[in-house]
Amino acid sequence: MTGARLYVSAVIEHATRRIRVLGATAHPTTAWTTQLARNLAMDLQDTGATATYLIRDRDSRYTAAFDAVFHNEGI
Repeated sequence: MTGARLYVSAVIEHATRRIRVLGATAHPTTAWTTQLARNLAMDLQDTGATATYLIRDRDSRYTAAFDAVFHNEGI
């Protein structure tokens, strides 16, 4: 309640409508978003969930490293 702006990253699973909050930060960076991608990929593996597609916006923080994490997972 300090009035600071926070950026929250969340993923919505279409089939189950489950929302996964991946993280929040005041200063999002490309390294932060790439780590979130790794964390999500590991969480999907741990729960046995499968994903085929990821829809995201074209923000410059989503670099080739971010995309590579999901590409390597077959998403």
